[in-house]
Amino acid sequence: MINKNDTISIVQQCKLVSIIRSGIYYEPAPKFSKEDLLIMHEIDKIYLEYPFLGHRRIYDELIAKKFIIGRDRVLNYMKILGIKPIYPKPKTTINNKEHKIYPYLLKELNICRTNQVWATDITYIPLHHGFCYLVAIIDWYSRKILSWRLSNTMGASFCIEALKEALDKYGKPEIFNTDQGSQFTCKDFTSILLENNIKISMDSKGRALDNIIIERFWRSLKYENIYIYNYETISEVKKGIKNYIAFYNNKRRHSALNKKTPDCFFKQYLRLVA
Repeated sequence: MINKNDTISIVQQCKLVSIIRSGIYYEPAPKFSKEDLLIMHEIDKIYLEYPFLGHRRIYDELIAKKFIIGRDRVLNYMKILGIKPIYPKPKTTINNKEHKIYPYLLKELNICRTNQVWATDITYIPLHHGFCYLVAIIDWYSRKILSWRLSNTMGASFCIEALKEALDKYGKPEIFNTDQGSQFTCKDFTSILLENNIKISMDSKGRALDNIIIERFWRSLKYENIYIYNYETISEVKKGIKNYIAFYNNKRRHSALNKKTPDCFFKQYLRLVA
């Protein structure tokens, strides 16, 4: 994917496939076999269908599908995938005790305008011979995807890049909601929000539905695009996600938005308050 001997610089190559430069030096350890990837892809599908299942019941589903696997291995794969079942909840995002955890601010909040609340999350994206991670930032009220990035590691850099792009393009929200993963609790990420006087909200522990809007987008993306096309490489999936988000923002009508598209709803509200 990245050719260090190419005439195009490494920095430019990374930009073309939307991965951070540090990611190209990363070699997964251990490397995953075809069997590992097949099971992880199946776990991801089970989770999308039944997000309330913990690792024991996902194990039961895999056994029913004739996979040969142990429960500990299922739990380990779920940690790699970053899966966050509603209950019971294994420790799937690594938090850092030195990082400040902020309270959840959206409970009973009337979200009634664009740029009132933004939310973000990271999801696992299966590839034919591997996987990568996707972060996206969504405007809660309009459901519009404001920015996104792909990475082959779970570091904070690609999340920070997506945040900066959203702020540059769309101004700033009043509240920014995340989970308690170290990518979002680290000072490099939270300092950007604090410097812009944005209130930080974080999901309660074990409450996957606290960030339900972005979870619904993941489901739509995977069922309507990722699982259909079974992408081979990061460059292919980058193009596919780019096309899908353009469709989702500009053409996919939502019943919750009075049959309007997210982009139309986003712009309509901005015109009303202008």
